[in-house]
Amino acid sequence: MVTLIIILLTAAVSILCFTRTLNINALKFNAYDIVHRGQWYRMLSYGFVHGGWGHLIFNMLTLYFFGTVVERYFCSGFGDVNGVILYVVLYVSAIAVSTVWDLVKYRNDYNYSAVGASGAVSAILFASILFEPKMGIYIYLIPIPVPGYIFAPLYLLYCWYMAKRNADNIGHTAHFWGAVYGLVFPLVCRPDIFRHFLSQLGL
Repeated sequence: MVTLIIILLTAAVSILCFTRTLNINALKFNAYDIVHRGQWYRMLSYGFVHGGWGHLIFNMLTLYFFGTVVERYFCSGFGDVNGVILYVVLYVSAIAVSTVWDLVKYRNDYNYSAVGASGAVSAILFASILFEPKMGIYIYLIPIPVPGYIFAPLYLLYCWYMAKRNADNIGHTAHFWGAVYGLVFPLVCRPDIFRHFLSQLGL
């Protein structure tokens, strides 16, 4: 199960950073270092390190529950080998794509940095909604699951609003673009997935 491999790899790198075996400052996303110092590896490496245990556990649990859904559908639709390859490409490319906006916006701001797999996890979450739009998703402390097709627009609106407010240290922009990418990537690979999406909604 490639989802589990990604989780174990991410957990290992993050824990090595927690214990200072690896230097998190050398791996985190920093637009200034990427643009002005050519450290392009940061566009990917930041997605394997996290700011703390809570950050790591939340992202990896979300990836486990929804990643297994996407992995299963990819393998079913494209074959086991191609499905795994496309799934890995989706996840890894989403790490980079989700931060392109911030790369441009903060390219001259040395103090802006980010860590975490949230952008890529958002991509996986939204890809799973594309495959199973009626799947129930729990939001924070609300005890009733929200169907994916309702959760998706609410999540995008929330990310857009919070990104405009810029009132916390959460990468809402990366969440937004990661989520959008998670919808676009499968449709580019196989446009008839949209028909499957509509059929799941009874349309």
